[in-house]
Amino acid sequence: MIERLQATYGFTRMPFGRDLAPQMLHRHTAHAEAVARITWCIDQHALGVLTGEVGVGKTVAVRAAAHALDRTRYQVIYVPNPAFGTRGLYVAIVSALGANPRFHKAEVMRQAADLLAAEETERHRRVVLVLDEAHLLTPEQLEELRLLTNAEMDSASPFALLLVGQPTRGVDIGAIEFVHRRLVALRDAGKALLVVSVELDEILSLADRILVMHDGRIVGDMPRAAATERARKVEPVWVRRLSMMRRKSTTALGEPWKAICTTRPSTAAAS
Repeated sequence: MIERLQATYGFTRMPFGRDLAPQMLHRHTAHAEAVARITWCIDQHALGVLTGEVGVGKTVAVRAAAHALDRTRYQVIYVPNPAFGTRGLYVAIVSALGANPRFHKAEVMRQAADLLAAEETERHRRVVLVLDEAHLLTPEQLEELRLLTNAEMDSASPFALLLVGQPTRGVDIGAIEFVHRRLVALRDAGKALLVVSVELDEILSLADRILVMHDGRIVGDMPRAAATERARKVEPVWVRRLSMMRRKSTTALGEPWKAICTTRPSTAAAS
């Protein structure tokens, strides 16, 4: 089937692949703006924060900006998952710069700082540290990053830092559970609630009725029981549909789709 599709439309490769080279990306306005701001942060040795929901193109924009850098003048360190503790930050930097991380944290901290300084002063290369999934960073890790950026009596930073993550994921598990309990209590007290979320598990645990929105229009409406059954049996179909919605969306770094769930007392009519 894939071969017939390629032959029918004259494709030399399947479209919409994740492995597209940066020069093959559609250069729409929002993408170009994101790349320009990332490039400015790198040039200024600054701290940049890029947020957006899943699938809107955050990492793609970072990849496009990194691709345009002169690799003789820049050293890009990409960390896809920072959930490895404070020592893990230093180990990732030391390993990426070609050294063997020392065992004790105090030693690897000093080793990372020395290697970062050497890249700038000896090799004349600017280090760009990119932390993806940055919403998973703990306060302790953020404090370690702040200390790493202090150089020359806090007058310079030895690297540019980009934090890439989801804007609504900074709430810890305990706080999320508290919010969920409050929502359920309000529902049980007879209140009608409107919850907007992109988390399927959260929607299925809270909703009595689920609406799916795309491009400002409601494209799906179902009770929770039907949605749960559908999620169990035909979830891949919905994943494909949502992927198509994302690709068709004209919003580059906004929300291409979202799900709205309403919670209400079981005796109340759906609205």
